[in-house]
Amino acid sequence: MKRINIILIILALLGGLAACNEDLNVTNPNNQTTYDFGKSESELQEAIIACYNPLRYDGTFSRVGYTLDAVRGDEVWNSSQQWYLEYDNLNSPGTIGIGDEWPWRSFYIIVNHTNFVLSKVDEVEMSDDSYNEIKGQALFLRSLAYYYLATYYQTLPLITDYASYSDINTMYAHSTSQDSIFDQIEVDLTEAMNILPSRDKGGEWAKGRATSGAAAGYLARSLMFRHKFSEANTVLKAIIAGNYGHYELTADYGDNFKEDTENNSESLFEVQFMNFGTGGTEDEWVIELLTPEATQGHAVESNYASQDLGSWGDLAGSPWLYNLFIKENCTDDRLDPRLYWTLVTYEDEYGVYTGLKTAAYPNGDPRSNVVYQEEITETPLSNTSQGGISIAKFTNARNNIYSSITNGLHCGVNLRLMRYSDVLLRAAECENELNGPNQTAIGYINEVRNRVALEDLQVSDFSNADQLFEHIANVERPKEFGCENGRGIDLLRWGFFYDNARLNQLVEHGFYKRDGTASTEELTEETADDSSFKYYYKGHEYLPIFQSTLNANPNLVGNSANNNVDNGPAFREKYNIRPVVELN
Repeated sequence: MKRINIILIILALLGGLAACNEDLNVTNPNNQTTYDFGKSESELQEAIIACYNPLRYDGTFSRVGYTLDAVRGDEVWNSSQQWYLEYDNLNSPGTIGIGDEWPWRSFYIIVNHTNFVLSKVDEVEMSDDSYNEIKGQALFLRSLAYYYLATYYQTLPLITDYASYSDINTMYAHSTSQDSIFDQIEVDLTEAMNILPSRDKGGEWAKGRATSGAAAGYLARSLMFRHKFSEANTVLKAIIAGNYGHYELTADYGDNFKEDTENNSESLFEVQFMNFGTGGTEDEWVIELLTPEATQGHAVESNYASQDLGSWGDLAGSPWLYNLFIKENCTDDRLDPRLYWTLVTYEDEYGVYTGLKTAAYPNGDPRSNVVYQEEITETPLSNTSQGGISIAKFTNARNNIYSSITNGLHCGVNLRLMRYSDVLLRAAECENELNGPNQTAIGYINEVRNRVALEDLQVSDFSNADQLFEHIANVERPKEFGCENGRGIDLLRWGFFYDNARLNQLVEHGFYKRDGTASTEELTEETADDSSFKYYYKGHEYLPIFQSTLNANPNLVGNSANNNVDNGPAFREKYNIRPVVELN
C-alpha cells in the first residue's frame, strides 16, 4: 500500500510538472521571431507600417540619401568643401560610408522588410481590400527602394524571396544588371498601381501611404529612365485624367514646403516627419529611430540652411539656378515666387510684398525679408568660410516657425518625393519625344507656369524637339524642382555625362565662388573659382559600392564607379542624347 501511494505521488508530481510546463510554454510577445509573426491580418498591418520607417533613416531621406542626389546635380554645390565633397565632385573612391554604404544599407532594409510581408501575405485569410492594400504597399515600397538603389548604385543584388536570407547559398546574392532591376520595378509597380486604392478612395488611410497614384507616378519615372516614352506617356495621361485619384497643383507653390499643408492635392508621395517640437528630444540615427526619445524629424535643413544662421552649412544653391529665376519675371513684373521658396536670398522687392496682392498671390503675397523670424539686410551665407547661397527647400527659413536652427533630426517638413507638377512636366517631355513641340506638350508646361503667373509659352516659340527639350530640361524643371531630390537622376537618364557638349554645359551650370560671399553673379570660366563637374571621373555619375560591402560578399562585383568604366558607349548604343541648342 505504501509503495502504491509513493507511485501515485510520483505520478501526480510528474503530471503537475507537465501541466506547469504547458502553462509556461507561451509565446513572449516581446521576443517574436519572423517565423511566429505575420500569421494574421493585424500583424501584417503592423509589419507594413514598419516598412515605411526606414524611409526616415539617415541613409534614405532623413539626410544623406536625400542630399546625395541633389549634390550630384548642377543646382547644388558643396559649400562646406568637406562633407559630400567627393559626391559633389563625382569621384568618391568607394571607401566613404556616407554615400558608398549608408544609402545601400538603408534601402536594403526596406527591401528586407517588404520581402517579409510579401512572403506572408498570401498565407493569411483576409478581405480582398485588405490583401490589396497590404500587398500593394509592400510592392510599392520595395520598388521605391530599388528605384533609388538602381539610380544610385547601377548594379546590385535583386532579392525578392525572403527565404533566401536563411540559406547560406542564397544569402550572398549576385550582382544584377540595372536593366533587370528596372524590369522587376516595372512589374511590381504595375501590380501595385492596379491593386492599391486611390488617394480619393483611401481617404484618411491614404495620407502618408502608398496609393495607386504614387505607384503610377513612380512607374512613369521608371519607364522614362529607360526612354520608354510611349508607355510612360500612357501612364502619365491616366494620372492627369484622374484614373488614380484626383491631383491638382496647389494654388500657392509654397504649400509644398510647409508643415501645415502636407499631404495636399499636389502630393503623389511624401515621407512623413513629425512637426518640429512634437517628437522626442534625442537625435537617434538609423535603426534607433523608433524609440520614444527620438525627434522624428529630418536633418535636410541642417545641410541646406545658412551656417550664418546656425546650420552645418554643407550645401548651397548654384548661381546658375539663381539667375534662371532672375531672367524671367511674372506677368506683373514681380519675381518668380519659386525663387523665394527655393533659395534664401535678400531681394529689395521682398520688403514690400507682405500682404500685397500680386498675379501669383491674388489673396496677398507672403514674401518678406524675414528669415527664421529675423529681418535680413543681405543674403545670408550658406557657409561662413566659402560662402554660397543657402537653400530654402524643405527648411523653415521661409516658414518662420522658430527663431533659430536646431541641427540634427529636428525639421518636420515632410519631404515631397513626387508632386503633380512632375507629372505635368514629364508628360510634356514624353509628348515632345513622341511628337515634337505641340499644343498638348505646351499646355502641360503652361499649367505649371500659370501657377506662378508666368507668361504662357507658344508652340511657335520652339522650332524643333531639341529646343523644347532644352527648355524643359534646363529651364522649367530646374525652376520648378530646384534643389529637390531628383535632378541627379534626371542627368543620368538624359545621358548628360556621356556627351562632351552636355558635360561642358554641366561644368558651366556648376560654376561657383569660394570667396566667402553669397555670390549671385552669372559666372564664367574666367570669373568662377571652380566647378564640381571639372573633377568628374567617368563612371562616377553613379555612387561606388562600399569596398567593405564588396569584400564581405564574394558574389558582388563593382559597378562603373568602382572600376572607373565609361558608361557612355553603352548608353549611346541604346538611347538618344539630345544636343545642346540655343533657346530663343
